[in-house]
Amino acid sequence: MKKLIIAIDGESSSGKSSLARELARNIGYKHINTGSMYRAVTYYAIKNGFINKNKTNEFNHYEILEMVNNMKFEFQLVNNNSEIFINNKNIQSEINSPEVSDFVSQISTISALRTIIVNIQRNIGINKGIVMEGRDIGSVVFPAADLKFFITADIKTRTKRRFIELNQKGIKIKEKQVGLNLRKRDFLDKNRENSPLIQSPEAIKIDNTNLSIDEQILIINSHIKKKLKKK
Repeated sequence: MKKLIIAIDGESSSGKSSLARELARNIGYKHINTGSMYRAVTYYAIKNGFINKNKTNEFNHYEILEMVNNMKFEFQLVNNNSEIFINNKNIQSEINSPEVSDFVSQISTISALRTIIVNIQRNIGINKGIVMEGRDIGSVVFPAADLKFFITADIKTRTKRRFIELNQKGIKIKEKQVGLNLRKRDFLDKNRENSPLIQSPEAIKIDNTNLSIDEQILIINSHIKKKLKKK
């Protein structure tokens, strides 16, 4: 059966990662969470002191780009989940901290960084058979993707989801702070000059405020069947 590239874009904490992961399992495709790549860069930038934590718009571009050129990005299955490895080290658990969340949108605005990461993402998807999710997959990384979806949910729902997720990971934070962080990330993602978060004209919008993952997968699978019939 012919393999597809399925692009899933959407707002932060819209549930696109959970959806993409389950969809990939459902159809036997590889799941790539591109947001985790920018989180990995942010994590190491913080760790190496390339970010001024007191001034969120100050970071050493040159040092960060040099660092990225020495990072080997891989996604491997761990307990049936696609997790990110940098230079053969699994850092999945390190990249979801509130500190990384505070800086990842700013780091993602570095144009030269996005060029490097996009090229890596395109190489990962060269053989198709992937579900790739992020914020610019359908618009920039794979503008000719076979199927494109844009996932959204209202801000209250997204805040609650993120708050629960962080608490389950043992990260203590107030729900109000989670909401503020999401609004800030939405603004930065949608208004950055390079590769802003947009819904591609061809993308099918799914508002999952009141939808389960299974219901969303049913919707997507119907589109996959139609696409494969055409091919």
